[in-house]
Amino acid sequence: MTAPSSPSPIPTAVPSPAPTSEATPRGRGTTHLGPVALVIAAGVSVQFGAALAVTIMPRVGAAGVVTLRLAAAAIVLLILCRPKLRGYSRSDWRTVITFGIAMAGMNGLFYQAVDRIPLGPAVTLEVLGPLALSVIVSRRLVNLLWAGLALAGVVLLSSHGGAGFGGLDPLGAAFALGAGVMWAAYIVFSARTGRRFPQADGLALAMAVAAVISLPLGVYEAGSTLLLPSTLALGVGVAVLSSVLPYTLELLALRKLPAPTFAILMSLEPAIAATAGFLVLNQALSALDALAIALVIAASMGAVRSQIGRRGK
Repeated sequence: MTAPSSPSPIPTAVPSPAPTSEATPRGRGTTHLGPVALVIAAGVSVQFGAALAVTIMPRVGAAGVVTLRLAAAAIVLLILCRPKLRGYSRSDWRTVITFGIAMAGMNGLFYQAVDRIPLGPAVTLEVLGPLALSVIVSRRLVNLLWAGLALAGVVLLSSHGGAGFGGLDPLGAAFALGAGVMWAAYIVFSARTGRRFPQADGLALAMAVAAVISLPLGVYEAGSTLLLPSTLALGVGVAVLSSVLPYTLELLALRKLPAPTFAILMSLEPAIAATAGFLVLNQALSALDALAIALVIAASMGAVRSQIGRRGK
């Protein structure tokens, strides 16, 4: 999972309206193909990584997948960033630890969700958390329209009978919504961590905290299976696709792309997730399923664009 564009250099891996970000003034026609391609590639990497994770669940369970992903990502980021541990206040450490808790909760709940419901609907429900945060923070009447549009998507989800959205496992849907709440917290503390720690040091430390939190649950569910070479290799693949690669691509993109444009592009991730679910997991969507996803994507984009318009005044 992962996706706010924050004032910090810390990129994130999940789609969101990024209410905490500040737009960087740029001239007209500043959306270059290169940065846009990087953001889309990051989204593809995240969601196909999630699809790969679903294929590992039969052998290690959802908690085992989370442990593999977070532990492998933490090791890679700690080696690359080599963050210093001294010179920070207690407040700094409380912030990065809270960021790590949010990260662990977001990943843990999300993978519990995709263990029960299709990937596309799971990401669609999850994105409601950042969308709600954007509406609350903006305090603009027009954003009630976007909230209503997203609600229409959820109504389609709950009322459509048969397979797809209407056939969602209630517990899986609840886990996806819970992941959305933790995603909103992730956005807030990603920005705060970025202001307190240089470069991606805070991200590496928070990832380590998240890995430590997830470890007991992963060991309890998967046991020694986590240490099988084939399982470790797949876990590293999930970590690279879902965390390390997208974080790097987003970091490069944010150097040239306005933060609000980045957030709009990240709002496309439910569609990318549905595509990954279809291609990798054979999770087909009906026309109503696709409409529900489109409504939530439109709501996310609308919320971000209204934020841009507000800042431009």
